[in-house]
Amino acid sequence: MNELVSIVTPVYNSEKHIEETIKSVQSQTYGNWEHILVDDCSSDKSELIIRACQAKDSRIKFHQLEKNSGAGVARNKAIGMAEGKYLTFLDADDLWFPTFIQTSLNAQKTYKASFVFASYKRLDENLSPLLKDFIVPKKVSYHDVLKSNPISCLTAFINIDELGKKYMPLIRKRQDLGLWVQYLKEVDYAFGILEPLAIYRIREDSLSRDKKKVLKYQWEFYRKVEKIGFFQSLYYILNWMFRGFLKYYN
Repeated sequence: MNELVSIVTPVYNSEKHIEETIKSVQSQTYGNWEHILVDDCSSDKSELIIRACQAKDSRIKFHQLEKNSGAGVARNKAIGMAEGKYLTFLDADDLWFPTFIQTSLNAQKTYKASFVFASYKRLDENLSPLLKDFIVPKKVSYHDVLKSNPISCLTAFINIDELGKKYMPLIRKRQDLGLWVQYLKEVDYAFGILEPLAIYRIREDSLSRDKKKVLKYQWEFYRKVEKIGFFQSLYYILNWMFRGFLKYYN
């Protein structure tokens, strides 16, 4: 097995961590990949850092948006550019362990699945332990991810030869969930890898987000994006609140 894997990374003022993120891709034990980085009009040195890496590694692809448009637009541009059989995502401040790609490919073969995702470590900006490892469930369905979304934008791994290219909805929040549910309407389950294969770098403001706004975006996702009825949306959001508490405070 030596099929091309396309890696999508949106970039915006990411000079602090982007080189480390790129190096975590270059350190993969599986080498047939393309890393597509789309810059959303950064005002720092992100472009210079990426171009310096690109000059040394032709597997790195770089594109710059003409105007600041948000991470969803940047990811969708990269999805459109992707030439691989497999599609995966890595944000500009997160990291993969060296076996992430190979283990994800092995899991797809083991489960005979087109969509897998992995557990990950949750560290602070300086890579010190912050929360305990997030261990994903063994499998999730469409209805499961509406109750609580365990599929991260740093470990989702999709066979787009089998499932096709799909794009994130251009909504303010929950863009990744909007993509996952499209695929989960076509397959019964996405399968989880229990071993942590990545590092999610949690910024301090991520833990203190306005919870009312988070709930607002989640409610709008049910009602406006998925067109779910009021009472079923209420059922999902109550699950989301309870499981979200367990995810961050258990």
